[in-house]
Amino acid sequence: MSFLNYPVTETQTKMLEIAGKLADTFAQRSAQQDWEGRFPVENFADLHRSGYLMLTLPRELGGWGVSLLDAMRAQYRLAQGDASTALVMSMHLIHTARLFDGRTEFSPFLRQIARNMVVKGAMINSAVSEPVTGSPSRGGRAQTTAYRQADGSWCIRGRKTFTTGSHALHYFLVGCSIEDEASGLEPLTADRGNFLVPHALPGVRIEDTWNTLSMRGSGSNDLILDDVCVGPEAYVDTQLAPVLFAKQRQAAWAALTAPVYLGIAQAARDEAIDFARKRRPNSLNQAIATVPHIQDKVGRIELLLLQAQSLLFGVAEQFSNDVTSVDASLFGAAKYVATNSAVEIVDLAMRVVGAASLALSLPMQRYYRDVRAGLHNPPMDDVVIAMLAKQALEPPTAGE
Repeated sequence: MSFLNYPVTETQTKMLEIAGKLADTFAQRSAQQDWEGRFPVENFADLHRSGYLMLTLPRELGGWGVSLLDAMRAQYRLAQGDASTALVMSMHLIHTARLFDGRTEFSPFLRQIARNMVVKGAMINSAVSEPVTGSPSRGGRAQTTAYRQADGSWCIRGRKTFTTGSHALHYFLVGCSIEDEASGLEPLTADRGNFLVPHALPGVRIEDTWNTLSMRGSGSNDLILDDVCVGPEAYVDTQLAPVLFAKQRQAAWAALTAPVYLGIAQAARDEAIDFARKRRPNSLNQAIATVPHIQDKVGRIELLLLQAQSLLFGVAEQFSNDVTSVDASLFGAAKYVATNSAVEIVDLAMRVVGAASLALSLPMQRYYRDVRAGLHNPPMDDVVIAMLAKQALEPPTAGE
């Protein structure tokens, strides 16, 4: 199957139909929500009712169990309606997949999470960035700290930033430094780890700090953890057995943010083409779609979109067919191409529309603002370029 022939199965067709209906509904709300900087809680109620929240949850646990390619195609369509909602969904789908993908057996710990997702619409995201440390992808040590207690439980203190979807989340995967205050227990083997923290626990609160130019409805607020007590099972790293090809799986699912930005580019492209077909200034007496410089810009948009789709969906399809066949670096490359192409596509679309693209009554200015958030989702551009260069320049190993 090629992504150009997608969808080919009844499940894929149904999934895209649901994504399309949701996107059209969300698009009607997005302008007001963006203007108010309001978190769209009603969108997530709709997502739960539709079953969309369970896309990357295994079928045997009540989910759809879709492939990476399927998830990317669905997110690409959803983002054309409301990018902030789609970004929150990508984070939830990523971390659901990271918990469950590649497993054939599921512990009671995982089954309870899955049950809450199916029954209650529970959502999950990581909370790892911090005011001083920044993103852990840069190698900094978390200031948020989990202190092991004498009975094996944990007390967590700290603050996290950029907690996307904060008000909709039932679970936070919190990256912590570890301090062992217990005696008489088996010594710890790590000085940092990930902890599953339910939103409802005492000491957990959201501080509404998110007031930005881009992705205004994503609710990427600060998470405050004020002496939050969790049981021994909350230390996720000890609850999950290793899976085969974990590095490839982690990198693959992380790329699920990329179709959000390519979806924004698709929406901007559609808006620009619709404008070009309808706009008839009296100086021209025909649609601006006939003007050579407009056609040049639209042609460049089409090329950029096709190139980005080909790499992103092609790598996703290859991974979906064979997890072992795609190096983790290719997902970074696909994300880089998708997000940077999306920025260029939106810029070109605004040039097609002209000054009208700045009107707050039209969505183009929102696409322009939202698409730039992709440049700040990991992996960052410089990291991707350095990784690819290092791979190319390292001496080949025996047998290559």
